[in-house]
Amino acid sequence: MKIRTKLTLIFVMIVMVILTAVSLAIYFFSADYREHDFYMRLRNKAENTAKLLIEVDEVDLALLKRIERDNPINLPNERIRIFNFKNEELYSSDQNGELPVDSTLLNQIRLEDDIRFTYKNFEVLGFMFAYKYDRFTVIAAATDTNGFRKLENLRQILIVVFAVSLIMISVAGWIYAGKVLSPISNIVNEVDNISAASLNLRLREGNGKDELAKLAQTFNLMLNRLEAAFMAQKNFIANASHELRTPITAIAGEIEVTLLQPREREDYIKVLKSLLEDAKSLSQLSTQLLLLAQASSDNPQQRRNPLRIDEILWEAKEDLLKAHPQYNIHIAFDITLSDESLVIHGDAQLIKVVFSNLMDNGCKYSTDNKVVVTLRSHGTSHILVEFANKGVGMSAEDAAGIFEPFYRSKSTSHIKGHGIGLSLAGRIMKLHNGSITLDERSGELTRFTVRFPTTL
Repeated sequence: MKIRTKLTLIFVMIVMVILTAVSLAIYFFSADYREHDFYMRLRNKAENTAKLLIEVDEVDLALLKRIERDNPINLPNERIRIFNFKNEELYSSDQNGELPVDSTLLNQIRLEDDIRFTYKNFEVLGFMFAYKYDRFTVIAAATDTNGFRKLENLRQILIVVFAVSLIMISVAGWIYAGKVLSPISNIVNEVDNISAASLNLRLREGNGKDELAKLAQTFNLMLNRLEAAFMAQKNFIANASHELRTPITAIAGEIEVTLLQPREREDYIKVLKSLLEDAKSLSQLSTQLLLLAQASSDNPQQRRNPLRIDEILWEAKEDLLKAHPQYNIHIAFDITLSDESLVIHGDAQLIKVVFSNLMDNGCKYSTDNKVVVTLRSHGTSHILVEFANKGVGMSAEDAAGIFEPFYRSKSTSHIKGHGIGLSLAGRIMKLHNGSITLDERSGELTRFTVRFPTTL
């Protein structure tokens, strides 16, 4: 069921309940008023009859009956009976005995002073009439034909008004729901026009104050993120393709040149060594790309274990020195660190990649192949690992782009690398609720700081 139909039905149901309640209230209040008014008129008529009989000496029983018979304001089917305290009937206009009266009823009237009930088509009223020292029992009955006719007319009017109102409200509700939902329809139409080729389009936000404007703003924020992610993906694919093409092209070129003519054994060995270096570079690039994809999409929460950060540092150092014996890696510890403060939670393999990349960059881009790693605490909530070296320095432009994938500084383009290491390290730290920052680049000194939270 469409939202417009639901809104219309809900609107109609609410109004229908209100109309029903109002109509019933009008009808029942009118019925109550009719009953009260009729009994008042019946009492007044019966009291006038009793006064004529009891208080006016000139009016005898025969004259009273003639007066009542010719009275133009008699109520429909009016019956009046008057009794004294001995239960003797003094007057009766009930010629056919349609209103039976017994001593039980008379005693009840004397006890309660005023009773009301219905008998067949009659509405009956019994009350006590006092004159001087005597008390008389008066029983009056009549049929409120006019009152019930008015109630029936009122009932029919309410039914017709209810039906007509329901139809009008249904139409109005349908139109109103359409107007309310029209901005949503506009949003849907605008979203349908947005594709991968037109992520630059944005939704109109209207006045920016109501809920639909908030929805459009949220969509636009999401589109901003999607556009940024899509552009990053395009750039990543383009850069990755370029980086992969370079060693593959070099390998193919060397093989083609080698096959042009027969060569000496030493030449083949030289070519094979060059091919091996290119293959290792290609393997390293593939590994880094896989790790970058893993760090971008994986959830390390599922593999977080307590780890000793100092042990991971030593492992990263040993592995790096095996591959590059010329590197000089010095690790220093803050003497105030306790064993408990060295424990972090995370993925050992990914954290080791962060340390290896920073150590490798520190040695590779320094003038003496040396990097100093300092491990210290930062209060009780974080532990810091600093990587410092002396090198060619870094410009403000380089500092702003070093954490982007495949970014290479022009001043270090002659040094082998792919521009993935720092970007990969940054994403891994983000997954571990930590951070990596460039804290100093003054002169020849460059220092990166890695921050780990000590608690989950």
